[in-house]
Amino acid sequence: MGRGRAKAKQTRVARELKYHSPNTDLDALQRELAGSPKSYDDYAGSGEQVDDEADDEDDGNYDDSSSDSDWRSRSR
Repeated sequence: MGRGRAKAKQTRVARELKYHSPNTDLDALQRELAGSPKSYDDYAGSGEQVDDEADDEDDGNYDDSSSDSDWRSRSR
């Protein structure tokens, strides 16, 4: 209960935004849409190259022989 006033305000704000939108700067929109195409890879050529194989070599430090059931075997 008690949502009536909040819902009425929300409806009023939504209606105002729907029917009374601010003036759109169509020239600015056209400039933005017609701008130069941007590369999809923003990080290309910036920084060092990453060697994925070097990361795989470090994975040997972890012991995978333990079973997930070990933590379940303890009783409460």
